[in-house]
Amino acid sequence: MRLTAICSTVVVFACAAGAARPVWAQSLGDISRKEEERRKDVKQPAKVYTNKDLGAPPQNFAATSPDAAAPAAGTPAATPPAADDKAKDAPKDSTAKDQKYWSGRKKELDTKLERDKVLADAMQSRINALSADFAARSDPAQRAVIERDRQRAVAELTGLQKSIKDDLKALADFDEEARKASVPPGWLR
Repeated sequence: MRLTAICSTVVVFACAAGAARPVWAQSLGDISRKEEERRKDVKQPAKVYTNKDLGAPPQNFAATSPDAAAPAAGTPAATPPAADDKAKDAPKDSTAKDQKYWSGRKKELDTKLERDKVLADAMQSRINALSADFAARSDPAQRAVIERDRQRAVAELTGLQKSIKDDLKALADFDEEARKASVPPGWLR
C-alpha cells in the first residue's frame, strides 16, 4: 500500500512539473522572418510541371502494363493497333480539340436529340388526332384520306424514333471519345 502511494505521488509531481514549465511558442513575426531568410537562401525556383510536360496519356492501357509487354512463352505477341484506329481517334481537321470544341459538339448532339424528341412527340399527337378523327367519320372517302395521312404520320414517327436511337448512340460514342481523350467533365456541360 505504501509503495502505491509513493508511485502515485511521484506521478502527480511529474505531471505538475511538466505542466508548470512555461510553453515557448514562436510568434508569427519570428516565423515570417525565418521564412524570409529561407527564401533568400533558395537559389533556383522549383520546377513547375504542367500537362504539356507530361505529354499525352497512352491510348492503349493494356499494352503499357508489364504483363502485356512480355507475352508468355508459346503465345503470339499482341498485334499493335491498326493505323485506321489511330486515324479514327485523330481529329478530322487540323484544329485543336479544346474546351470550345468539346462543349460545342456536345451541345450540337444534345440539341439534335431534343429536336428529334419534340418532333416525335408532335408526330404522336398528330397520329392521336388523326385516329380520333378517323373514328368520328362515317364517310368512307374521308376515312380513306385520314387513314392515308395517319399511315404517313406513323411512318414518319418510326423514322424519328430511329433518329432518336441514333442520336443516343452518337451521344454515347461522343462520351466514350471524350473519355478516351481525357477530356475534363466540365468541358462537356
